[in-house]
Amino acid sequence: MEPKGSADRESRPLRGLAAIVTGAGRGLGRAEALELARLGASVVVNDYGRPGRDGSGEASATPADEVAAEIRAAGGTATAHHGDVADHEQARELIDLAVAEYGALDILVNNAGILRDRMVFSMTEDEWDSVVRVHLKGHFNTTRFAAAHWRGRAKATGAPVHGRIVNTSSESFVGGSAGQPNYAAAKGGIVGLTTSTAHALARYGVTVNAICPRARTRMTEDVFAGFAEPEDGSPDPLSAEHVAPLVGYLASPAAAGVNGQVLVVHGGMVAVLERPRVAAKFDAAKEVFDHDELDALLTPYFAGRPAGESFAAPEILGLRRGG
Repeated sequence: MEPKGSADRESRPLRGLAAIVTGAGRGLGRAEALELARLGASVVVNDYGRPGRDGSGEASATPADEVAAEIRAAGGTATAHHGDVADHEQARELIDLAVAEYGALDILVNNAGILRDRMVFSMTEDEWDSVVRVHLKGHFNTTRFAAAHWRGRAKATGAPVHGRIVNTSSESFVGGSAGQPNYAAAKGGIVGLTTSTAHALARYGVTVNAICPRARTRMTEDVFAGFAEPEDGSPDPLSAEHVAPLVGYLASPAAAGVNGQVLVVHGGMVAVLERPRVAAKFDAAKEVFDHDELDALLTPYFAGRPAGESFAAPEILGLRRGG
């Protein structure tokens, strides 16, 4: 990270802007907070600080404090926040803190999340509720108060504002991870929240996009356990640091024309997902279908598809499985 005033706006496109990154004490959130600060933003580093990836353990101020201190030591500006974004009032306090510290909020990166994996037939109500609460409700809570802030600013000045939201979804929302029905549902909900909010806030100059990152973090250690880190010293395609530049770009003035998009990112690759398209269409011979006609049309169609094929994202990431 470059010291203040050591670079021009071209290399520090977020200079003068204020950002919040949730879940920024570790992993992806930490890498994103460091990148936004490197690009010139003042950053509120939010992390509830519970050590377990399932959201268990005692809350701690340490992770957020350490990342904020790291940013300041490199010449940047950062403040720590230790609240739970899944709590409506604590999310309001987070937005208020950014405005109080830096005069406004310009960028919101929603990253906080937990995992409580289990097959759907074994999942408890609490395992479902807790994951949906942190991921989906947590994204909504911060978005709700940030959106109100930007709408108020735009109405007060009569002009668009620089507002950016980057949400964190996952390919599991299209791929259907079998042991993560709670996580997949929450991540799909985040995409719906993203596109709806993008339409609602565009008139105020705000863009809202979602990323589906593939990165080796505490939350994905099981998922990528079979993918070896390069032994030849080449960059690890699953490093969280390779995701952060896309977040920095989406937060910047350069991305003013990017809105309501879902992007998969890892290593040196970014893929823009299309919205669902109609794969096949069938019309009833008469006004409405009956069972036999549907059987005659749909059964052969699905029987002709590859075994096990379902509504899922194509395999876009080629990784070498190790060991």
